[in-house]
Amino acid sequence: MKKTLFLVCALSLTFQANAQNYNLIIGTYTNKGNSEGIYVYDYNPLTAEAKLKSTTKTVNPSYLAISENKKFIYSVNEDGKNSSVSAFSFNAQSGTMSLLNKKSSEGADPCFITVDDKNVIIANYSGGNIAVFGRNADGSLTDLKQNIQHKGKSIDPKRQTSAHVHQVLFTIDKKHLISNDLGEDLTYIYKYNATSTTPLSTPKAFKTNPGSGPRHLAFTPNGKIAYLAHEFTGSISTFSYAKGNFNKLQEIGTIAKDFKGKIDGADIHVSPDGKFLYETNRGDANEISLFAIATDGTLTFIETASTLGKGPRNFSIDPTGNFLLVAHQYTNDVVIFKRDKTTGKLTDSGKRINVGTPVCLLFSK
Repeated sequence: MKKTLFLVCALSLTFQANAQNYNLIIGTYTNKGNSEGIYVYDYNPLTAEAKLKSTTKTVNPSYLAISENKKFIYSVNEDGKNSSVSAFSFNAQSGTMSLLNKKSSEGADPCFITVDDKNVIIANYSGGNIAVFGRNADGSLTDLKQNIQHKGKSIDPKRQTSAHVHQVLFTIDKKHLISNDLGEDLTYIYKYNATSTTPLSTPKAFKTNPGSGPRHLAFTPNGKIAYLAHEFTGSISTFSYAKGNFNKLQEIGTIAKDFKGKIDGADIHVSPDGKFLYETNRGDANEISLFAIATDGTLTFIETASTLGKGPRNFSIDPTGNFLLVAHQYTNDVVIFKRDKTTGKLTDSGKRINVGTPVCLLFSK
């Protein structure tokens, strides 16, 4: 009996020792004076323990992307008319980053960035445009390749008087790029050719509900279903997707009917197994909503819970699906929830990462 117990304990310790840790990369706002830039943590997916590995000073790195080979990190620098985009080399083992170069974002207040082997593409919120930069062999940015200006508006008299590009996202097959424009109540679909001198072409768009403010879209792992979170209403639109075409299946709310106050929908993600959808609301809500995903992609509401902080701008499910981490812009912490993979429900793990004004969470090996 003792030998059996010893063997079980030894195997358990070996498993824990050999567990794949991840780099947790956190982007922040530095203009509040409580943050220096980008923080890299060593993250254990079995325990959700996170230990700081490195800090890289850069201005307002509010959204990040990492190359497929994990050797380069790209960051927006959200700074009004002085905004830029930065390229860094990345040592995954040490967590250290070194600046390669920086380019003007060619538009004010970039808020989203995506990357593939050939290009880095950013969404400029205040500028209302999409900027495309090439990638050199050493990971640095080329000069601007393409600049696409959106020009419309919508019904909100304060926040929709001009275009506000809020996201740029590849479809799973990378044949198209999706761009949500909060200011226009439009979602654009661009054809994408990575090797072209002008990678984005032949745009088409669909209109969302007037005054809804489309913000972030998330695909299921197979790329056949998409969920669009609306900032102003907190609602979620469900679409089937194929070959550049969206077909609306459902519209569902995330806020209780008797809720009074500002909603401010934020982030949306599908669980790694494709069974559950999560969406956060900021404003006066500070909540995260959970939905079950049916075989046809439609959603069934399960529950809404507090995110245990203020300003849940961004969240991320760790690569194992064991934990869900919520970055709180206004309470300066990352709250870590334990995820039940069977029910999708969240419970407080009790673990926190204290960091100034966190607004982007990115996992990498």
